[in-house]
Amino acid sequence: MSENFTFKEFSISPKIARAIADMGFEEPTPIQILAIPPILSGKDVTGQAQTGTGKTAAFGIPALERINTGSRQTQVLILSPTRELAIQIAEEISRLAKYMTGITVLPVYGGQPIERQFRALKPGVQIVVGTPGRILDHLRRGTLSLAATKTVVLDEADQMLDMGFIDDIRTILGRTPKDRQTILFSATLPKPILEITKRFQRDPEFIMVPHRELTVPQVEQRYIEVHGRDKLDVLCRVLDQSDPTLALVFCNTKRMVDQLTERLRGRGYAAAALHGDLKQSQRDRVMGQFRKGDIDLLVATDVAARGIDVEEVDLVVNYDVPQDVEYYVHRIGRTARAGRDGRAITFVDPREIFKLREIQNYAKISITRIPIPTASDAAETKVKTLIGKIEQTMDSAGLEKYTRICEQIMVDDYTSLEIASALLKLQLEG
Repeated sequence: MSENFTFKEFSISPKIARAIADMGFEEPTPIQILAIPPILSGKDVTGQAQTGTGKTAAFGIPALERINTGSRQTQVLILSPTRELAIQIAEEISRLAKYMTGITVLPVYGGQPIERQFRALKPGVQIVVGTPGRILDHLRRGTLSLAATKTVVLDEADQMLDMGFIDDIRTILGRTPKDRQTILFSATLPKPILEITKRFQRDPEFIMVPHRELTVPQVEQRYIEVHGRDKLDVLCRVLDQSDPTLALVFCNTKRMVDQLTERLRGRGYAAAALHGDLKQSQRDRVMGQFRKGDIDLLVATDVAARGIDVEEVDLVVNYDVPQDVEYYVHRIGRTARAGRDGRAITFVDPREIFKLREIQNYAKISITRIPIPTASDAAETKVKTLIGKIEQTMDSAGLEKYTRICEQIMVDDYTSLEIASALLKLQLEG
């Protein structure tokens, strides 16, 4: 993948480009670079790629380009193995369509009251994302028509095969127009999947992002389940409890990097931002400050953090679960350098737990859940750290000047214990 490749090099509309910019993605992932051009050109595509590689945008961007906003008929159907994935896909496509008027996206899955789906489908929905069983149910009831469908996407096709959906998929594809575009993504391509490809695709272009064997560094890996609105408070507690020498905090977008850096500074942390919009001279200056310890907290995007090799980084926090599984490994590799200990903590919204499973399955690792630190946990760590620093200072020379100041205060009938307690209060609460 070219490090200089950007979304601007695709032939996409200004409105979608603006939404991508809002989402803050700095560059397309390998699967997006390979898949977007042929899908945009209208070709059938079979893509072999692992989960967590940015496939949703790879098919979502071209699908949106082909929508006729003047019609409310269902023009794009995306089949997904699970309700969680269907919801995630629908949310991401909605974000990509942010500046397009008249676009409707609906996730349809089992476990949700079907009457609610009847009401949502009735006025017409251009992009339907659903699990095969529930889509088939709507087709049989006549509450969904695929007569005007231009594009069908089979996402995680091998998972749908494993879950016994293959006959449902054949039936659903049989209810779509013969001249539709058919996109299939799968981590593996077993014989039944290749049969689907042969039967339902026309001269498909095969693309593949190889499953790289990832070397996972020896880092203590943990995750905290936390809602987005609580992330900042939890991050501050983690930093206070961990008291790292140097910490790296990763966000998925440039916008979030800037927002988080500003909020951390507002809370008194020596934080700086690092992302692709900074000039090289600015990036060099920030990295120089980080290496010297003038700032002890660097908030960065994946692209900007390439090549960071600072031995003293002892904590990496994934403020956002990374978009690409390989980014996770690259991120946590920024710590535990030169034989040092390293820790990595990932913040996971309850709706993103499946993304964490993808990372664990892909990299063959175990990431342990830990509870959210309490305010008293952070305060206790702060006290322990301060006690350690006081003991170190008492063991060192050069205290005479400060001893004389204490003696002056004691003249006013204050005991040494009272003076020490007041100083501790100033340090811990001031």
